[in-house]
Amino acid sequence: MPVRTPLLAVVSGPPATGKTTLARELAQHLGCPAILRDEIKQGMVMNHPDHDPNGDDPLNIPALEAFFATVTVLLRAGTSVVAEAAFQDRLWRPGLEPLTTFAELRIIRCITPAPTIARRITERARHDSHRVAHGDKALLADMDAGVYDPDQFVPISLDAPNLLVDTSDGYTPCMQEIQRFLLRPEREEGAS
Repeated sequence: MPVRTPLLAVVSGPPATGKTTLARELAQHLGCPAILRDEIKQGMVMNHPDHDPNGDDPLNIPALEAFFATVTVLLRAGTSVVAEAAFQDRLWRPGLEPLTTFAELRIIRCITPAPTIARRITERARHDSHRVAHGDKALLADMDAGVYDPDQFVPISLDAPNLLVDTSDGYTPCMQEIQRFLLRPEREEGAS
């Protein structure tokens, strides 16, 4: 019986661009697990009651390591995976590169305008109790001060099929086209 290489669908982009929502929907549509970096970190915060996400967060490195270890174990077991994080290229690339030897990598980068990002971060900081692991208030302050600009996000630079998805109001392209992008055999990539 022929065996397909497991799919590694990476959902990336700046914070509050709809990555988590899209990753969960994709995993449900595809029938595979979604590995979400923020959920891993939130699980760590439960065991660190004095955690302060602002500044030099000591949980960032262990969360990064657990995220890639989990993705690696699943892919090596032959499980296709949707992996989501707000990492930029310098963190994604070293973790993804070794996985490309035994997984078929597809990269989705979520985008939305900066005012929408600011509104989403404000809303989730106010209403989502699971955001205590993350420095949303510090991120908003950095945006207001001009220190952080989501338009300067450095996308993943690996040579793999990429799809840009605007999440401002639903998904553009639509979910069906995103799924088609993920499931298209690699040999067809050059033909499109």
